Amino acid sequence: MPNHSPFACVMDAIEPQKREPHIANMRALFNKTLEITELENGYTFRFSNDEGVLSALMEFIVLERLCCPFFGFAVEVEPEGGAVWLRLTGRDGVKPFIRAELGEFLKFEMFDML
Repeated sequence: MPNHSPFACVMDAIEPQKREPHIANMRALFNKTLEITELENGYTFRFSNDEGVLSALMEFIVLERLCCPFFGFAVEVEPEGGAVWLRLTGRDGVKPFIRAELGEFLKFEMFDML
């Protein structure tokens, strides 16, 4: 059986001076979520293609992968100025962690609508 990291944030993986900006970026980014789709192994989040969304998403991924190594990330940018999608996945059992981790940053109870 492979050695898996626990479903827990390793906050000391992010440099102390980057933690608060990371949380502020998460709050601003996920407050712009337009849609959430449930997947078998996680969720997709749809964002508008507003200025700054893609760079904020990349900043999120760069740091989040350090503190949550069990997440898989995929970004899709639709053509012609379409939406930006984040697919956030992981092994069995990751979905409740995603809901707990990101639920507080959503502008309303989007997970409750699934």
